Amino acid sequence: MTIQWFPGHMTSARKKAAETMALTDVVIEVCDARLPEASSNPMIRQLRLHRQRPCLKLLNKADLADPVATQAWINYYNAQPGVKAVAIAVKKLGDATRVPSLCQQLAPHRNDGTKPLRMMIMGIPNVGKSTLMNALLKRKVAAVGDEPAVTKSQQSLNLSPLMSITDTPGLMWPKITHDSDGYMLAVAHAIGRNAVIDSEVAAFLGELLLERYPASLKDRYGFAVAGMDGIGVVEAVAKKRGCVMRGRGGELDLEKAAMILLTDYRDGKLGRISLETPETRAAMLVSAETPSAPADESPEPEEE
Repeated sequence: MTIQWFPGHMTSARKKAAETMALTDVVIEVCDARLPEASSNPMIRQLRLHRQRPCLKLLNKADLADPVATQAWINYYNAQPGVKAVAIAVKKLGDATRVPSLCQQLAPHRNDGTKPLRMMIMGIPNVGKSTLMNALLKRKVAAVGDEPAVTKSQQSLNLSPLMSITDTPGLMWPKITHDSDGYMLAVAHAIGRNAVIDSEVAAFLGELLLERYPASLKDRYGFAVAGMDGIGVVEAVAKKRGCVMRGRGGELDLEKAAMILLTDYRDGKLGRISLETPETRAAMLVSAETPSAPADESPEPEEE
């Protein structure tokens, strides 16, 4: 399955974001700390580099991510020019209060009190942009939901007489280049369910957990993982949780089991788990660039 998801309203949202970028001092890009690069929209990077705008990259949901992997990503991004990366959990009281001062550090020309610091929140759907906006303003001004693409229009508000902030709709890009990125985005619920098959997404997550966090499966569900594959994980969850189709002779309900596994991951019930690290990302890119070996062609038999 190849996952693609680009709702129609995102074309106009991108155009509007490009216009607002021209009037912005600092771009606040919110990513998912569990998959920072897969959840970073390349169009956002293109827009801000075109306008030469600095970026505060917030690795949100850090309380759900592997802290070792998160620190590796922070080091990776902080080595890039014009980028300041920090880990954050915007649902935690007080975490968002650091954001304005971090933006001021990236735009020192706005520290003289003559013109307001203009900030712009950007990112893909369902990474916490609207939650951040509400936390900064200390009141609910942006709609928040557990489904991607809740926000569909921009809004700008003042944090103070010398600070303004613009919240933007979640932006995907027209074509997800790497299949693994599509699966990671689906696992993190950044893509609408109408674009994915839950059992396949859960099998992908199962494979990843078997490879990197096998103990999390045993601790959560109580089954041995030796010799298992991704589909086997979903089947084992179905057996443990009694996911059986009615009137089907005890046939396992893999879609229901898939949602149990995915929801447990999204809610942090499997532990603090990251889907990618700088090392796994680099290995994936190398693998993607390596051409497939041509099929072994046997010579045509000679005519006698």
